[in-house]
Amino acid sequence: MEKLDLKQGRTIYLLGLTGNIACGKSAVVEMLRQRGATIIDADKVVHALMEPGGTIYGPVVEAFGENMLAEPDRDGQRAIDRRKLGAIVFSNPTELARLEGISHPRVRTEILRQIQEAASRVVVLDAIKLLENSLNTGCDAVWVVTCPPEIQLERLMRRNNFSREEALLRIEAQPPQAGKVVQADVVIDNGGSLAATEKQVAAAWQKINQGELS
Repeated sequence: MEKLDLKQGRTIYLLGLTGNIACGKSAVVEMLRQRGATIIDADKVVHALMEPGGTIYGPVVEAFGENMLAEPDRDGQRAIDRRKLGAIVFSNPTELARLEGISHPRVRTEILRQIQEAASRVVVLDAIKLLENSLNTGCDAVWVVTCPPEIQLERLMRRNNFSREEALLRIEAQPPQAGKVVQADVVIDNGGSLAATEKQVAAAWQKINQGELS
């Protein structure tokens, strides 16, 4: 597999962070942020580029139709209703692949820009599709956040106000957690308390500072 040049000559430590939906990546991200890392959140990049005027907005509307749009806001703009879009793409692998074909190249361009502008020594690329899009090949190390499936399901239902069926649809649209774990340099088990997760993050962070994870 060809290695991506995400750092483009920068002398930074690029940490790829991934994990399936609702496994608790956000908690780990915040712990890394508190330690001084710059965070690049691929999901937030997608959302920003999908807003009216963003580089993903027009192609998605053209591909999936105006029925994916919300009601006009006070400025007359119609945002993409991600829940409507999700109901289509997460139940149809072909449609999901079509959406990813539109979004991934544009997201990668923005990620590269943010990496170049990062001010800290450690930069965290938080991406749920880190491995599937081969972004891991440009990272110095890969961390995978996991939790038991029953906790994942409960978290997703509570966090997004999803029904059990809606939550399962999104979970089952992703590759199994086990496939990510075998590609990890560090596995963070986020199925217990925050204190237990913090302890794992602290230990792995110390190894980065000591040059043991590279």
